[in-house]
Amino acid sequence: MNKIYNPKRQDWKDVLMRPTQTVADIEGLVNTIFEEVKLGGDRILKKYTEQFDKVNLENLLVSEDEIKEAKALVSEDLKAAIQLAKSNIEVFHTAQKTGRVEVETTAGVSCWQEKRPIQKVGLYIPGGTAPLFSTILMLAVPATIAGCNEIVLCSPPDKAGKLNPAILYTADLCGVTKIIKVGGIQAIAGMTFGTETIPQVYKVFGPGNQYVTVAKQIATKHGVAIDMPAGPSELLVVADDSANAAFVASDLLSQAEHGVDSQVILVSTSKEMIDAVEKEVALQLEDLPRKEIARQAIANSKLIYVNNDQDAIDLINEYGPEHYIVCVENEDFYIDNTLNAGSVFIGNYTPESAGDYASGTNHTLPTNGYAKQYSGVNLDSFMKSMTFQKITKEGIQTIGNAIELMAEAEGLEAHKNAVTLRLHSLK
Repeated sequence: MNKIYNPKRQDWKDVLMRPTQTVADIEGLVNTIFEEVKLGGDRILKKYTEQFDKVNLENLLVSEDEIKEAKALVSEDLKAAIQLAKSNIEVFHTAQKTGRVEVETTAGVSCWQEKRPIQKVGLYIPGGTAPLFSTILMLAVPATIAGCNEIVLCSPPDKAGKLNPAILYTADLCGVTKIIKVGGIQAIAGMTFGTETIPQVYKVFGPGNQYVTVAKQIATKHGVAIDMPAGPSELLVVADDSANAAFVASDLLSQAEHGVDSQVILVSTSKEMIDAVEKEVALQLEDLPRKEIARQAIANSKLIYVNNDQDAIDLINEYGPEHYIVCVENEDFYIDNTLNAGSVFIGNYTPESAGDYASGTNHTLPTNGYAKQYSGVNLDSFMKSMTFQKITKEGIQTIGNAIELMAEAEGLEAHKNAVTLRLHSLK
């Protein structure tokens, strides 16, 4: 890990630079596949599934028999763990429900706001080196609570043409309406345009590699919304001498093992803590099955010493971490002054892994500094706010003249006339 002591404010941009992704002509490839899927539907999905996933599928839709078979393959212990996580996620996201907001803005003018579910949503679930069945909980549970009518899930098949049993078990448990064995760019394109098997959706959710990330961005050019721009996973820990160095190192490695382009950062006002964490990372790294992935991510990562808490919080807000752990004695200062972060984990006994799986918060979060302007996925991500208004005779007489004057000043005579006619009818 790279040690950096007291970086100057003018250098923060370089110090906090995230790993860059270089994929030759990735946008061109995405556009090509999108156009092919738009015209060729399932035939093109099968073509690219064979090319990229090395399997020739006759049917893309997961059958009831496949789901039944998968349920039998998932251990009872894992089922219980998934059900516990599902329950906690349901509790937290159900609590996010809000009722109708209504007000009479002036006599005879009633305005209100209500939320309605997005009818058709698509969930993308990676299934390569790490089949992220936990992400199904994070997406399908709030989608179901919101009342989405159609919940479509796409995930890449293995070389035997199957999806991981835990993915199928969790999808069925959480109310997914269709499960499709398609991954990558072609899956996002399928949900964008619709095919013989994949319904067209209104919004796409879920993480993915750089190809999926670019595909989601291209989908927005074709009238489909996405949850947020996303990139490689990241974690920032702020820790002082009250922290446990072994715990901090374990948290850093938990994100480093996601992928070679992940980034983890420790910010500390203690050089002793930085040295202790560095040693712990080296020790724990050797015992990880995914240590080669984590080792490459650690090369992108930083140990940053700063003089005081104010410098630390300013630097953290500049970075805007996806995951943010606070392990300091003066935790209230950091909590109160954190402006930019996806999800915050407080204290020595709150590992980031808890939010990834079972505490109840959502792990689908903005990366790459987008925490400065985006929220993580929540119940409202699956809903739209609609406004309503009803105006009585008294109400139109109260605001009518103001509307006429404003419309006339903007040169919109028909707007003015729509009010004038009504006012004349009341004389």
